[in-house]
Amino acid sequence: MSDEVYEAFKRVVSSRKKTKVERMIDGVSGFLFLDDRGKPMLAYQWEKKFQHSVEKYNKTFKVELPKITPHICRHTYYTNMAKSGIAVKTLQYLMGHADIATTLNIYTHLKLEDAKDELEQLKAREQLKKEMALVDMEYAKRELKRVNGV
Repeated sequence: MSDEVYEAFKRVVSSRKKTKVERMIDGVSGFLFLDDRGKPMLAYQWEKKFQHSVEKYNKTFKVELPKITPHICRHTYYTNMAKSGIAVKTLQYLMGHADIATTLNIYTHLKLEDAKDELEQLKAREQLKKEMALVDMEYAKRELKRVNGV
């Protein structure tokens, strides 16, 4: 978890209504998001919050948002992390997948455009390596001349 996420979670906990009793479900307590009754928020409650937010946005702006759910956000997070170059095993851990096949086959939403971009980035890195090698070689030649007094 990043420092920013940690700080955001601390703000959530510090700003919510204090409950008289900490809820425990199946031996688990310390839930981050609570509903109006002090109970942990459930998936359907989150989906309703997202639906309400999208509807409110779409009433205000011309370019409408598509349906967005917490699970769609999860897929988007994974895809963006994969595009940024994070190792798949790291993503498997972050996503909580027991099987790497789930990570690779269900959560990856890369397209031909993404593959082309990655190949272009690879070509650019290879070109940069070649240019750096030439710079290093020129520097080494100058240093050799300087040391030998030429």
